Amino acid sequence: MTVVAVLVALASLLHIYIWYLESVAWTTAARKVFGTSREEAEATREMAFNQGFYNLFLAITGLAGVIAHLLGHATVAVTLMVTAVGSMAAAALLLLVTSADKRGAAVKQGLLPVLALVALGITALL
Repeated sequence: MTVVAVLVALASLLHIYIWYLESVAWTTAARKVFGTSREEAEATREMAFNQGFYNLFLAITGLAGVIAHLLGHATVAVTLMVTAVGSMAAAALLLLVTSADKRGAAVKQGLLPVLALVALGITALL
């Protein structure tokens, strides 16, 4: 279960970084990461701000699951971690399927959550 918690923590940290890009640095540093012009960034700033907070809330849920694991609350831990990484993986899959030009980002965003889910499935089988 420790491997699962580490993967969830890493996925959560990545989503905190995504929150930072989308909600704090959208019109500055994020423009280079997302390849947007100044005009595009200004026009989509409110949408990105909101979307960034979805990523932050998923990260908080994942980290709460990790904390529950560390405190020995297995059922709560698994529930929170699966909710977080399951949602992260689903969002990455949606991005992968709907935006051909963002497939690389979808893989980067979804790899850790999928690995966490696989590790959790393996752990459950043992």
